[in-house]
Amino acid sequence: MVAAGAGGPPGGAARGGPGTRGGPGVCQDGRVARFQPFRALRYDLDRVDLARVIAPPYDVIDDRLRAELAARDPHNAVRVDLPVPDGARDRYEVASCLLRDWRREGVLVTDERPTFTVHRMAYVDDAGVARHTTGVLGALELTPPGTDILPHEHTTPKARSDRLDMLRSCKANTSAIWGLSLAKGLTALLPDGPPYAQVVDSDGVEHTLWVVDDPEACAAIAEAVAAHPVVIADGHHRYETSLAYRREREAAGDPGAAAATLAYVVELVEDELTVRAIHRLVDGLPTDRDPVALLEPWFEPLGPPPAGVPVTTAMQEAGALCAVTPAGEVLLRPRSDALADTRDLDSARLDVALAALGGPEVRYQHGVDNVRAAVAEGRAQLGVLLRPATIAQIEATAHGGERMPPKTTFFHPKPPTGLVFRDLA
Repeated sequence: MVAAGAGGPPGGAARGGPGTRGGPGVCQDGRVARFQPFRALRYDLDRVDLARVIAPPYDVIDDRLRAELAARDPHNAVRVDLPVPDGARDRYEVASCLLRDWRREGVLVTDERPTFTVHRMAYVDDAGVARHTTGVLGALELTPPGTDILPHEHTTPKARSDRLDMLRSCKANTSAIWGLSLAKGLTALLPDGPPYAQVVDSDGVEHTLWVVDDPEACAAIAEAVAAHPVVIADGHHRYETSLAYRREREAAGDPGAAAATLAYVVELVEDELTVRAIHRLVDGLPTDRDPVALLEPWFEPLGPPPAGVPVTTAMQEAGALCAVTPAGEVLLRPRSDALADTRDLDSARLDVALAALGGPEVRYQHGVDNVRAAVAEGRAQLGVLLRPATIAQIEATAHGGERMPPKTTFFHPKPPTGLVFRDLA
């Protein structure tokens, strides 16, 4: 197992050119595999400061943050993953041209041989406990959902044309989907020696990278992941768009590298994952009724959370959700008789109640304080704080071939964009 030093990937890097052996989706003996090393396209760390060029995933970036990231460095990944029009060029042409220019300038370089990139995120969780998430970036073969790849929640109606147009123009994976491997022991196969790179992002998360190019080590990782289904943790839309792009390339002939997509794969175990809840903001309820009273057929009001205790702790101890209203906060314990046929998820329970109330408008919000602020400022009629789904619930849902309601899980922290790109040309 090989981890490169701070100067660059093992064996140096080549600017373009065909692979020297193997390729995404194919082992050295020719049999088809589901997860494989590939010749990664990565920043030359002699040319850029990695901390200044990585960016959060495109779907959590607003206009203000995008401008801030783009100003950090002319080669920040946000410029290609979330491009903006430039004169006569549309945003997709801008992204494609930037990738081409960065490669020509040597800012982005291609590994000489197929590699996996191991990525560890070290952070402090909401309870003040030091945690980490360790996974591996590779090429995950694209198969229809339900057999080898298991989506775990429904997606919201959302235009997918943007990401599809990006794939068509750039012919590259600019950001990874996040997969959870059911392979027990995958983490133990990943290296923990001298890293290739180590940076701390603006949220205080430490990112450590190792590049693995040893054929035996790569084969062990590939075999472990290929032996079990992969559950999609984050990036359901990117997965569906990549499938659509693969079908387009198949219709035109050989899909080539588009038969797989860039994926960050983490073993599905408690020690490697932190799952947060995504809360609800509700509007459109009758204004002449107390929202807590409206929910009472499905939830027993327990009164306000105890003072001096974090509301999330109070919710876990009481087995309850929490309503945030202009009049205050109220713990809501699900009524087992009224919700007997509902799945064991706060998101599913609340969906049942809101549907019975005529389907008011629901928006999704991260962070307890953000929910409180939205209600206090009159931007939402009601906020409902949910408990996070557990790892056991996620695994059971995937194995059962079911999906959770949209926006049930929020895996934290998010792997940044810019650690690795993947060429599909």
